[in-house]
Amino acid sequence: MEVNNNYTLIQTWRWFGQGDTVPLSAALQAGAEGIVSALHHIKCGDVWTVDEILKHKNTIEKAGLHWAVVESVPVHEQIKKGSANRDHYINNYIQSLHALAKCGIKTVCYNFMPILDWTRTDTDYELTDGSKALLFDNLDYIAFETEVLKRDGAIHEFDSKLVAKAQKQWYSHTDEKRAQIIKTTLLGLPGTVEDLTLDEFKEQLAAYQGIDENILRKNYAYFLSKIIPEAEYLGVNMTVHPDDPPKPIFGLPRIMSTEADVKWLTEVNNSPANGLCFCTGSFGAHIYNDLPGMVERWGDKINFLHLRSVQHTHDGSFYEANHLEGNANMPAVMYKIVQLMHKRKMRIPMRPDHGHQMLDDLHKKNTYFGYSAIGRLRGLAELRGLEMGIHTSLIH
Repeated sequence: MEVNNNYTLIQTWRWFGQGDTVPLSAALQAGAEGIVSALHHIKCGDVWTVDEILKHKNTIEKAGLHWAVVESVPVHEQIKKGSANRDHYINNYIQSLHALAKCGIKTVCYNFMPILDWTRTDTDYELTDGSKALLFDNLDYIAFETEVLKRDGAIHEFDSKLVAKAQKQWYSHTDEKRAQIIKTTLLGLPGTVEDLTLDEFKEQLAAYQGIDENILRKNYAYFLSKIIPEAEYLGVNMTVHPDDPPKPIFGLPRIMSTEADVKWLTEVNNSPANGLCFCTGSFGAHIYNDLPGMVERWGDKINFLHLRSVQHTHDGSFYEANHLEGNANMPAVMYKIVQLMHKRKMRIPMRPDHGHQMLDDLHKKNTYFGYSAIGRLRGLAELRGLEMGIHTSLIH
């Protein structure tokens, strides 16, 4: 293996645009060189124009950074459902890819999760050191399904002992706590999906009636058959983000949760443009995923990295751990990533994901959970140090 000083991670930082309370200057001071961002003000399914892209790109570059990755160009629900008008939205998607390529932005992240692109039950989970993390409490999730959503058949999808524990925990909560869990469960990331009311969520779930894993895979394969040839022609790297959490939820199928799903992705379309955003948090939330092994086996498909770790607790629950702690085994993952970059003779963009709310950020009210500055700064610093140590050891 050739070891070269040039093959290091492209350190990036997610920025949600002009409305982000964490400014671009913070990303620069944290040590990032690139920005991961999107045109969040453009409605999902509409075309991104060159003018709008350049406006956003110029703002980033004036701050001394570059727009490294688009996250995300969202996939319209009509495409995921395989609706009659999906080709309209696919054509709009392709036009957006052409505009991005024309502006020199050639790494695009997206996901194929129905309705919600992530789910947590608590965004203010207090850790022993006083910092706050994101939590997926599986018992509260089960209670949401059975006691709030009351989805047909849901109660039979879970172990009866877990249902009993979930009901006991749910009714031990205060009314205020239950209301907060409901609100949090229906949240969306800024610029990706709108926060939903319970009635709106039920309406959207009904629209997926009859769409199982096989049908969703078929719809995804159709989407790939249309966009990947265009992406390959444009030199654009498409990177799909795994499911979060990596399991079916709310009766909706999830098809990018395991190594077997990654294998399917490569088999259905093995173009070099059909790549993977390797998120150690999302894949790591599935207890059977071997993260270092997946980097080694599927590294040729990895064009973007989200590095974070989760800590599994009890009954299928997990919370966001510090970046070098939890169950991810980040040193082993990073070792494989450094080896991968030297093997491929390229740099891969990486961003620290879901930092804890800590220090002064605990007193700020408008910071988006998981994306406060100081927790991500800690994560980026730790990951940079880990990479440097491994890189240096390989050189010498």
